[in-house]
Amino acid sequence: MNMELLRRLSNSFGPPGAEAEPRMILREELEEYADEVVVDKLGNIFFHHKGEEGAPVIMLAAHTDEVAFLVTHIEDTGFLRFHTWGIVDNVLPGQRVLLKGKKGDLYGVLGTKPPHVLSDEERKKAIPKDELFLDIGAMTREEAENKGAYIGMLGVFDVEFKDLGDGYIWGKAFDDRVGCYVMAEVFKWVKDTPYNVVAVGTVQEEVGLRGSKTAAWQVDPDYGLAIENTFAIDMPGVPPHKQSAGLKKGPVVTIADRSVIAHPKVLGSIMEACEAENIPYQFKKIPSGGTDAGSIHLTKAGIPSGTVANPCRYIHGPCGVTTVEDIENTVRLVKAFIKRISS
Repeated sequence: MNMELLRRLSNSFGPPGAEAEPRMILREELEEYADEVVVDKLGNIFFHHKGEEGAPVIMLAAHTDEVAFLVTHIEDTGFLRFHTWGIVDNVLPGQRVLLKGKKGDLYGVLGTKPPHVLSDEERKKAIPKDELFLDIGAMTREEAENKGAYIGMLGVFDVEFKDLGDGYIWGKAFDDRVGCYVMAEVFKWVKDTPYNVVAVGTVQEEVGLRGSKTAAWQVDPDYGLAIENTFAIDMPGVPPHKQSAGLKKGPVVTIADRSVIAHPKVLGSIMEACEAENIPYQFKKIPSGGTDAGSIHLTKAGIPSGTVANPCRYIHGPCGVTTVEDIENTVRLVKAFIKRISS
């Protein structure tokens, strides 16, 4: 496994609307394998492999953006107020945040009152987001602005990729930089095949599947496959029937979620590919969330689409945990799917 590529993707800065860093990494990694590389007006990046004439065109989509912060106000006391994209309030207190200021990187902490001064009632409930603030080390608005802080400044969790040993890894933005990694490894393999594949690093998925909608309109493929990273909740306190997916059980296949019902041809090809090549897989048990397949399948006159995802604990939080085994099996599955759906 190319751990360095995954490390770079995970550590890169890519909030919705500002995905330049992960896009650049994908371009550096895949340009030599592509017959054509295009970046559109929104920032989607397309890698084209032109196979045999008459073979179906398959669009692979992995989103390059991540859950993020948007600074909306600077207090006279130097603290920053913010809006979040894709982050629930209960994971916020005490987290470290990396922000891109006008003068370079800024670092902040989501400050809270210490437990010593909390009332019994305050201890029992999550702190609402509108009561939280970012502390970047400033005492006045002027000091914060002199550091480069501004309204509209973007931020992400400040977490570094780490190999935990025994096949486990952690990092930020595994949703969906793991998907980007899988797509990259699959596209390298496609180079010497007869299949027609367009791999797209999409933008603004976390704010409404936006980039994939315009990307699919341009590609107009015969089939679409979103490559994702989905929630594994195989952990204490969650009964088996509510564990949507688990680690080391293989890639997660979506039958339905809030954005799409997998097309029978696509779903069938995924399952047949797994059985034929002895690839372990699991179904997403809880039909919630959404992926780029939700936009792709509604494009133009309709595009048969589905979703394959790598299982990961704690997605949309500061730090995800997943396994090399699951990622490698997800790569295997997408390759097998391309072969099956193209035949």
